[in-house]
Amino acid sequence: MLDLVCIFWPQTWSVVLTDGPVGRRPLLVLPTYNERDNLVPLVEEIRAQLPHITVWIVDDNSPDGTGKIADDLAVRDPYVQVIHRPGKLGLGTAYVEAFQRALQEDFDSVLEMDADFSHDPSYLPALIEGLHEADLVIGSRYVRGGGTQNWSRLRRTISQGGNLIARFGLGVKTHDATGGFRAFRRATIEQLNFDDLRLRGYGFQIEVVYQVESRGLRIKEIPIVFVERAAGHSKMSRAIVLEAVVHILRRRLRKVLGNRAPAGASSRQAEQSGQEQEMKR
Repeated sequence: MLDLVCIFWPQTWSVVLTDGPVGRRPLLVLPTYNERDNLVPLVEEIRAQLPHITVWIVDDNSPDGTGKIADDLAVRDPYVQVIHRPGKLGLGTAYVEAFQRALQEDFDSVLEMDADFSHDPSYLPALIEGLHEADLVIGSRYVRGGGTQNWSRLRRTISQGGNLIARFGLGVKTHDATGGFRAFRRATIEQLNFDDLRLRGYGFQIEVVYQVESRGLRIKEIPIVFVERAAGHSKMSRAIVLEAVVHILRRRLRKVLGNRAPAGASSRQAEQSGQEQEMKR
């Protein structure tokens, strides 16, 4: 049964960066851990939607052999590359590593998505198209036309609860701050503070939204339907949820302490002041 969440219209915020055309040289980052049954058909679907896109598979030494399958794909497809990592280091760190590498090359946009078909590749062209009028485009479950399919009540509560905590804890305006189906302008990634993004779970996604909004950049949400995976096992865990909650609380503390910085201090000085006071506590 399709569970649609139709509360909000798609939204955009703030002003767009003007760093030139996007979509001519896109990169898709695809973190994997035990996705052997999904990887090949997923990359084929991605290629069907965007024949010119480069795909970087970031594999965390999957015990099921996903890394070997990724290597085989890279041999057959010159637009596929594989980043092998020594173990299960988490979603957020996979994206940070890929983003930093991407900035060393000439990609004009970077996309991210799950490797389990929860994110339908047919939405990829719309994500890139949205970058013509925004700095970050999010495939959103919580705007009109978006929703979820085959989710348990617990999974729905975790997702919606994460967004509520982000909204009230950090003041983010984005409706789906935990969603991981996204497209970035290169200039947006260049403005991220990677030191605050080394999170294992969906706290990473919340932190990215917080940073983008804090810099006055524009976020556009387009409706998607998120489908629960058909093969493999979900990576959601209590540890991931706890990590996100703790991170938001720490961020909230830094934000409050930063607002007490002397008049005329820069935002960076204010953040440093908050960090120093937090360390003294």
